[in-house]
Amino acid sequence: MKNIFLVALTLVATVFTVTAQDFQGKAIYETKLTKAPDFGGRDMPEARKKEIMERMKSAMEKTYILTFNRTESYYVEDEKLEAPGGGGPGWMRFVGGGSTGKYYKNIKEQNYTNQVEMYSKNFLIKDELKKPEWKMGSETKKIGNYTVYKATLTTPIDTTGMGAMTRMFRRGRQGGESQRKIPTEKTVVAWYTLDIPISQGPAEYWGLPGLILEIEQEGSTLVCTKIVMNADDVVEVKAPTKGKDINQQDFDALMVKKRQEMMQNFQQRRGSGGRGR
Repeated sequence: MKNIFLVALTLVATVFTVTAQDFQGKAIYETKLTKAPDFGGRDMPEARKKEIMERMKSAMEKTYILTFNRTESYYVEDEKLEAPGGGGPGWMRFVGGGSTGKYYKNIKEQNYTNQVEMYSKNFLIKDELKKPEWKMGSETKKIGNYTVYKATLTTPIDTTGMGAMTRMFRRGRQGGESQRKIPTEKTVVAWYTLDIPISQGPAEYWGLPGLILEIEQEGSTLVCTKIVMNADDVVEVKAPTKGKDINQQDFDALMVKKRQEMMQNFQQRRGSGGRGR
């Protein structure tokens, strides 16, 4: 396995040295749900579970575009007009709080900028890139015409996102009785190709000796369906600029505070016997 990694690093160094300055590519990714959501053990009719699953798939199965050069990448959702009534269940929009964002990574300068809209405000999260501690595997498979190699990563679960909010509401309903242990870490599986030897990938993922073509995590997959290399219409890869500057730690703290306020308001409405008007 060490030999594979050394060969990969050699390929990266060689290609970076001999390729032209305008080396660029574009990768299209699609998300897919692979596991039914956790309904918290509630006694829910199967028809209702199926309805929620279908609505979640409609809301969460999206297309993303990663534009990259040798040292930079820009990841964004491929925005399309939604069908009438689209956008997913109301609770999903409410809990999510905003869009998926625009993610820029610069592996040469070791920094990233993530533009997100939360609670009707734009934020520019700017911070230092921390190289993921991937564990290289020996498994391979094919994604399209590309041979890909497996790597795994153990990473903390986001405590500021939609999943955290869902758990907060569930604990509020259960009233503290027989609560299950909430995991604090998750395992991410990445599949990368040495045919495109750049240390880039979708969203926050990077740090492997080849472009990441697939991510598996928490009941969903993000898989590359198309790659275009060195097209005639060169697009500049640059960081987004719209929003209030903030670092990751301060942004996470702000999101936790906002969600705690939402939870308190929710509990107060339940305590008063109404939803509020």
